[in-house]
Amino acid sequence: MEKTLDVLTKEQILVATEDTLRRFGVAKTSVTDVAKVLGVSHGSIYRHFNSKAELLEGVTAKWLNDKIIAPLSEVCHDSSLKSTSLLKQYIQTLVELKHDYARDDEEMFQMYTRVTEQAADVVEQHIDHIVKQLADIITREGIASDHPVQLARTLFYATARFHHPAHAYEWKNPLIDQEFLNVWTLLEHGIS
Repeated sequence: MEKTLDVLTKEQILVATEDTLRRFGVAKTSVTDVAKVLGVSHGSIYRHFNSKAELLEGVTAKWLNDKIIAPLSEVCHDSSLKSTSLLKQYIQTLVELKHDYARDDEEMFQMYTRVTEQAADVVEQHIDHIVKQLADIITREGIASDHPVQLARTLFYATARFHHPAHAYEWKNPLIDQEFLNVWTLLEHGIS
C-alpha cells in the first residue's frame, strides 16, 4: 500500500535518497529506487521534487548543512580560541571535514562534487554561509578589517585548494597538511 502524500515529507525523501545514493552510487541511483525504498510510486517523489537533479540538489544542501555547516557553527562558538586562532581553526575544520568525507563517505562526496559542477545556487548558498560565519568571527574578534565580508571571502578562496572538491585528488599528498599550514601562516601574517 502506498503512503499518502501528506505522510511523506521532503525530509523522509532526502534521507531515503541519501541511503540509496550510498547503496548504488550517484550514477546508478534513480528516482524509482528512492520510491521503492519509501514504498511509494515515483510520482510521489515528483510531487516534492521536479526532477532527479532537484532531488540531488536537495540532498546535497541537506548533507552540506548537516555535515559541514553544523560542525563549523560549533567552531564559531568555541570560546577557548581568540582572533586569528579561531579563524585558523574554522578553516582547518572545514578542510578536515572535506578530506574526511572524501575518504570515508565517497558516495556522498561524489554526489556533492557532481552537484557543485551543476547547481550554482546550492554551492553559492553554501559559500555565502561560510563567508558569513568567517565575517562574524572577524568582526566579533576585532580583527582589523574595513571590509570583514571581503576578507572572509578572500580567506575562503585563498584556501580553496584544501577544501574545494575539484582539488580532492591532491588531498592524498602526504605534504598537504604542511602546505595548508604554510599558506595559513602567510595569510595570518597578512591579516596581522
